[in-house]
Amino acid sequence: MQALAPIILFVYNRPEHTLRTLESLEANSLSADSDLYIFADGPKRPEDKDLCEQIRRTREVIHSKKWCRNVHVTESTVNKGLSVSVVEGVSAVIGKQGTAIVLEDDHVTSPYFLQFMNDALLAYRDEQEVACISGYIYPVKGKLPETFFLKGADCWGWATWKDRWDLYRSDGQQLLEELEKKELNPAFDFDNTYPYTQMLRDQIAGKNDSWAIRWYAAAFLAGKYCLYPGVSLVKNIGTDGSGIHSGFSDRHDVQLSQKKIRVEKIPVKEDRNAKESVKKYFTTLGAKPGMMKKIKDKIKSIVKK
Repeated sequence: MQALAPIILFVYNRPEHTLRTLESLEANSLSADSDLYIFADGPKRPEDKDLCEQIRRTREVIHSKKWCRNVHVTESTVNKGLSVSVVEGVSAVIGKQGTAIVLEDDHVTSPYFLQFMNDALLAYRDEQEVACISGYIYPVKGKLPETFFLKGADCWGWATWKDRWDLYRSDGQQLLEELEKKELNPAFDFDNTYPYTQMLRDQIAGKNDSWAIRWYAAAFLAGKYCLYPGVSLVKNIGTDGSGIHSGFSDRHDVQLSQKKIRVEKIPVKEDRNAKESVKKYFTTLGAKPGMMKKIKDKIKSIVKK
């Protein structure tokens, strides 16, 4: 029997969100046979008593129950920030285990999430063109295939293999220069429907510290693909104003899949119809008055990564 991939969860100061995330994870049929690694970041402002209390309550939640087969908790006394925490945590676990499924404290999952991620990790483990597996898919209009590929990588409930994670590059300036040299910015911006290049420029300028935009850029430049489910298995509950960098938004809200997503190997190439559906969704984010505000809010909800 193929060993189940370890699960990594990053938490900070949201006990209610963390509880919902862990309860949904526990409801997965494979959770009882999976190992869970939790990384709890330290306070950004140790003098802030309210913040420290929220962190204490969050850690109380993660220790309140045996959520999976084995639970390994790492509690930081200092604030690393999500970007450093994710890169260090994923690298440490995946370096030993070879694969990993990654969640954050605002990712509520379908009961079929772990099954899909493990099935896909097994099916595509030898396909070097596949960078990662995503559990989340945008709330596009129309029916999508059971599974499909888009170019790049993603960050809301995802999984990968060590040799693919080794593609990650921390130098945003180098990534941007390569995109510009190869004139790939329009394609990188999803055919000019979403401002990913601006997100990367903002990361370089220190306006955000997004690991996710660098992961996407590195995978995109390497010509890799991400596998998506046709119905989302992850719901982000963090766009409720509770996050450090996220505002209020329901534009990414989805209905979680209530049935198993079948993983049958398909050719590793971008699905044109699925891409068009996502492009139309991105376009609607700026189709109404207040376009720039909508785009900025969307960026805020992602750069927290």
